[in-house]
Amino acid sequence: MKHRRSISTALLVSALLLALSACQKHEGEGPAEHAGKAIDKVVEKAGQQVEKAGEAIQETAKGDKQ
Repeated sequence: MKHRRSISTALLVSALLLALSACQKHEGEGPAEHAGKAIDKVVEKAGQQVEKAGEAIQETAKGDKQ
């Protein structure tokens, strides 16, 4: 259960960051926007890794039950 909450939180944060970045105008990319995009990528990759870890834990748990 704890892992699912972590996965859900990471995915929610990633989705919010992506939604916020999509709503803004792209008139010119300053240093803050460049840094924000880099953070978005890191958070997205972290969310993917958390999701993979959660799936691996679930598969391991299924194997232990059998």
